[in-house]
Amino acid sequence: MLLVLVVFLYAFSSARNSGRKVAAPDVKFIGSQDLFITQETVSKLLIQNQEGVTNKPKEIIDLNVLETALNSNAMIKEAQVYMSIDGSITAEIEQKQPIARVSTNASYYIDSQGLFMPLSDNYTARVPLVTGTVLKNDLDNVYKIAKKVSEDKFLKQHVIEIHQNEDKSIDLKFRLNDFKIQLGALKMLDKKINNLKAFYQKAFKDKTLDSYSIVNLKFDNQVICTKK
Repeated sequence: MLLVLVVFLYAFSSARNSGRKVAAPDVKFIGSQDLFITQETVSKLLIQNQEGVTNKPKEIIDLNVLETALNSNAMIKEAQVYMSIDGSITAEIEQKQPIARVSTNASYYIDSQGLFMPLSDNYTARVPLVTGTVLKNDLDNVYKIAKKVSEDKFLKQHVIEIHQNEDKSIDLKFRLNDFKIQLGALKMLDKKINNLKAFYQKAFKDKTLDSYSIVNLKFDNQVICTKK
């Protein structure tokens, strides 16, 4: 009788559990709360067999399919989907983080991993503009300098534009100064940035920053400035 009772309770529990309906998904954003993708958009991506997951029996929900749908979105870096015993679905979303915005014939972001990221209708990131000759399938060069800008306190404060010339040499533009900074090729980039900082500190102290039209960092161990 005890064995029969155990089997009955197990069968009853399994039947009841499999018959539970899935509640509306709970969407959680991990990290930055600047939402490039909305909760509504995430909910629309939570689709299986072209039908919403809400009010479906929990046994037919394939979490891997839901995660694949979310991870296919160009604004999502990583998504994890899990379900509780009572049938509640939670989607944890980590968004891509833009570090520069390309503004040429096409407009899009470059994310923190150097990948394409579309613009968002929901939020606009304050990041440096990338202009000049830029191809979506060849972002390595501009990504290298954009990443340097995003990680360096001085550059992040001052740089508003990264310009890539046809030969892939790089020019920079500062927020409060109208001179052009010619970095050239990105070889010995750290040394060039240190030279730029030393020049800026000296010129700022001497109150001569507005006297120059070009600051040339292309050559080793020197900064060549052109006066207006």
